[in-house]
Amino acid sequence: MRAPVAGRILRELGRTEGGHEALGLLVRDQHTRRMVLLRALLDAAESAPAASGRRAAARMRDDWALLEAAERKDREAVRGLLLYPLTGPWAQRCLYGLTVPGPAPRPGAGLDHFGALAAAAAVRAGLPFTTRLQPRDGTLALPLLGALRVPGPEPVEIAFDGGELTFGGRAWSRVAVRRAAEGTAHCGDPRWQSVFRLPAVLPGSHPVPLDDLHPYRTEGGGLERHGLSSGAALDDRERKAWSESWSGIEPLLRIGGEHRTAEAAVLLRCLVPLAPPPGSGPTGESASHCSGTRREAFGAVLSSKPSTPAYFAATLVHELQHTKLAALCALAPLHHEDAAPRHFAPWRSDPRPFDGLLQGAYSHIALADYWQRFALGARNSAHRDLAWAEHARCRAQVGAVLPVLAGSGALTREGRTVVNEMIALYDHLADQPPPSGHLARAAAYVDTARVIWCQRNGTQR
Repeated sequence: MRAPVAGRILRELGRTEGGHEALGLLVRDQHTRRMVLLRALLDAAESAPAASGRRAAARMRDDWALLEAAERKDREAVRGLLLYPLTGPWAQRCLYGLTVPGPAPRPGAGLDHFGALAAAAAVRAGLPFTTRLQPRDGTLALPLLGALRVPGPEPVEIAFDGGELTFGGRAWSRVAVRRAAEGTAHCGDPRWQSVFRLPAVLPGSHPVPLDDLHPYRTEGGGLERHGLSSGAALDDRERKAWSESWSGIEPLLRIGGEHRTAEAAVLLRCLVPLAPPPGSGPTGESASHCSGTRREAFGAVLSSKPSTPAYFAATLVHELQHTKLAALCALAPLHHEDAAPRHFAPWRSDPRPFDGLLQGAYSHIALADYWQRFALGARNSAHRDLAWAEHARCRAQVGAVLPVLAGSGALTREGRTVVNEMIALYDHLADQPPPSGHLARAAAYVDTARVIWCQRNGTQR
């Protein structure tokens, strides 16, 4: 039987906040689930009936032995890799392929990546090894380290002496990569590209990889289905642009309260760059940006580059609420509603299931709070006006769906607490209203969205 989540933690999270104890609870639970997933994957591979699956399982056992040896040498370095957000989509995809009847990817194809995972763990731990790995589509990626472009599909010979990582192939000259003290890998050869890392949000927290190299960063994520663009491969100019926008992120997050910087420092473990959405407008238009999260990639935010640092901060506020609420739902289910898409949400043109409605309202009430704080603290009138407009729109959108959430008879005890705290925050935001023009425009925006939605979908719930 699961242990109940303390009421004070539920109330904190319901207000879209969360102190050290609340965030730590979510992180520990998600990390436990990841380790259970990896153990289940190893067990499933060992019992795979197909010959290819058994061969892959034998290789996986050898790789697991290397990974365990690396963990004995540097547990923190290896756990950081196993718990890295993008390890989750790979592990879940492989487990599905091994255990779910019916058409599925060849089991060995996904399991091959475990060799790269074990090799990267050994490099991060400083453990010498030799191995042979299979590239994928002309690239051999080592998670959290980098990727090597190779000219053909032949396996790559790898040797690591504790300081230098050497790649070799029959048809090309060897590439030598140096391991840095912090467990990263660097090389001047243009065939090797290191994972680009953004500075930590707060001193003492983790740097944030801007990961455009991981082979499973978007695979199986259903990006198009969720209105997201494809993954982007960045050049030096684009990395510089991301870095410049990131450089001012901490004070902008702090505008929303200390809890905003805290949740980013604790929860955000990587950014996955996406291409701008098709048909994007000029820089500065909201249509030129998209972002999302993946439940199986706890700690990852997928995003095209926001147009300004302020929108970058708002994107993190928005997406990290999805991260928090999804983790809370895994720990303590909030409702027993079905998954039928039937509800109106002003931020979407399609009907939403109840869970999607709850997720959207939760992230938008956090945005309404963030933009109100931004507006109240802004010295520049243009920035203040923009923030009030964003606040008013987000709050009006939430107000349109709160009655549906509050009226559900399928909320659990924990779900009722969370929704009640959302309602309390919604009411609290009215204590410092925006200029009336913004209220009128926000109300008109929601009314128009409702009319269009009803015309398109027939009914409204």
